[in-house]
Amino acid sequence: MTTKALIAVPVSTVWTSKYSARDLDSPAVSNPVQINEWLDSLTHESRLALCDENRIQSQALFGQEVLVMEEEDGWSHVIIPDQATSKDDQGYPGWVPSDQLSLGELPQKDTYAIVTSKFTNLINEENEVELALSFQTILPVVKEHDHVIEVMTPLGTRFLKQKDVIISTTKVNDQKGSGQDIVNSGRTFLDLPYLWGGMSSYGFDCSGFSYTMCKANGYLIPRDANDQAKAGKEVALDQLEPGDLLFFAYEEGKGSIHHVGIYHGDGKMIHSPNTGKTIETLSLKGTYYEKELCMARRYWEETEESS
Repeated sequence: MTTKALIAVPVSTVWTSKYSARDLDSPAVSNPVQINEWLDSLTHESRLALCDENRIQSQALFGQEVLVMEEEDGWSHVIIPDQATSKDDQGYPGWVPSDQLSLGELPQKDTYAIVTSKFTNLINEENEVELALSFQTILPVVKEHDHVIEVMTPLGTRFLKQKDVIISTTKVNDQKGSGQDIVNSGRTFLDLPYLWGGMSSYGFDCSGFSYTMCKANGYLIPRDANDQAKAGKEVALDQLEPGDLLFFAYEEGKGSIHHVGIYHGDGKMIHSPNTGKTIETLSLKGTYYEKELCMARRYWEETEESS
């Protein structure tokens, strides 16, 4: 029987199976979760293995709703409804530690607080910091105060600093941004190390980066590059505008899609390249990316300001 649950840690890594996490991954599968300690402890080889050995699928953020399909040995097989994928019609599938979940769901509210800073503190009623929450964490608003926003969380009622959030009438930013806004959101994360499966301010993979920057500007798109390439509006490669998504395929653009970046303008893209590298702005000319570029899609909508 399917049950609803909430992510109860700042970032929950979604593993391919309940056997995917290694002993060295224990800081990432605990509660409280220790993401910085985990990432700092990984060598280049052990980071690379997250991808090469197909260990990680995605990540989910604090307060995000998941569907629990089954539980075995302290692990829950979950579906993430707002990460669309061709892998499952209901959402993105994978396994998370059961103690990183809180059973139940948060009430529907008229407004939601969406974190717009890289990180913000979750504060309790004693004015103590409980957790550091990532960019794009989304929580229902109970009440707006002068400098803080009272929100519902898996831990109960808590507070966020007003300066670190925007208020939206929907769970995805109701103020839709332009293509340039998508680029500007991405620029905030320049030099952040790549993380396979990453979906937070601790690290993004290529499609996690494009997904999150589009979501931050009001556009909910599929989770993975191959699915992102099948939706949106097709754009000719000689008519690119900032914020368009660029897709890259093996065999000089004729094979399967393996990478996505965001068009930056002036022949450049901003992207999260691969393990060992950081989010960067790159000129395409003369690179293997130029040879592998196979298509572009536009998810952002023209506004009076952008037209």
